[in-house]
Amino acid sequence: MEHILCVYCGDFFDSSPRHKNQTACKKVTCQRAKKAGWQRHKMKTDADYRFNQKLSQRQWIEANPAYWEQYRKRNPVKVERNRILQVVRNRRARSLQRDEKVDPLLIAKMDTSESDNFEVLGQFWMVPVIAKMAALKVNLLKIPVHYP
Repeated sequence: MEHILCVYCGDFFDSSPRHKNQTACKKVTCQRAKKAGWQRHKMKTDADYRFNQKLSQRQWIEANPAYWEQYRKRNPVKVERNRILQVVRNRRARSLQRDEKVDPLLIAKMDTSESDNFEVLGQFWMVPVIAKMAALKVNLLKIPVHYP
């Protein structure tokens, strides 16, 4: 058997002859990390999987309507922390509202980027002078600034 390095914990383990591309050892934490990574990838790339996950969550919430109320009773420290953070988010939203015309009900923007028309200035090599490092190739882009 071949010894393989676990991607998640860094320990060596014996590979299974049935799994050719094995990357994780048998530890529960490593298996959970592997599954979580797979699920993140699947949620990003598979629309059907994402839809089924949302549907499943909705059904679970309908079957367990009192869950969040019980959770808040069991975790008063987390409830207080969330209230404090919500005050911070509200203040930030109000300050943005004074600076810009922002919807007052809006608390967080997931993606504000609308433009992908970047002007390429060129490719350059960054060569270190002091530290012993390999040269790094970088692309410089001019990012347009949009004013309302």
